[in-house]
Amino acid sequence: MGRLHLVPLEGEVYTCRHCETQLALAGDIFSRFFQCSHGKAYLFSKVVNVYVGRKEERLMTTGMHTVSDIFCVRCGSILGWKYETAHVVNQRYKEGMFILERFRVLGPDGNNCCESEDSLQEEEEEEEEDDVADDSLNLP
Repeated sequence: MGRLHLVPLEGEVYTCRHCETQLALAGDIFSRFFQCSHGKAYLFSKVVNVYVGRKEERLMTTGMHTVSDIFCVRCGSILGWKYETAHVVNQRYKEGMFILERFRVLGPDGNNCCESEDSLQEEEEEEEEDDVADDSLNLP
């Protein structure tokens, strides 16, 4: 293995809860109104310092999607997933975007983003994830 080259970010940054690797800017949040099996999640238009796992089909609340889990490049922790393909036409705006599960990241203030400490004990990388779009999000 070679030297790890991380993409540096400036501003309000979300980081990996385990190793504090920078992941995304607060300004790149597309929506704060997503849900996963562990609780709340954010939809980001851009995420850095992650590697993408294999593609798989998942049936989520909003329909069938092809997704890839995303992992921290420094510590390997699962962070969420990337939407590769949405099979429902009105969900295609998600393609190429990233979900970061709130309990897996630290917010710009350095605090854990989750609302419940119970969520921290529920880490199972192979669980099927559900997403729920905010009803007020009026996208094509």
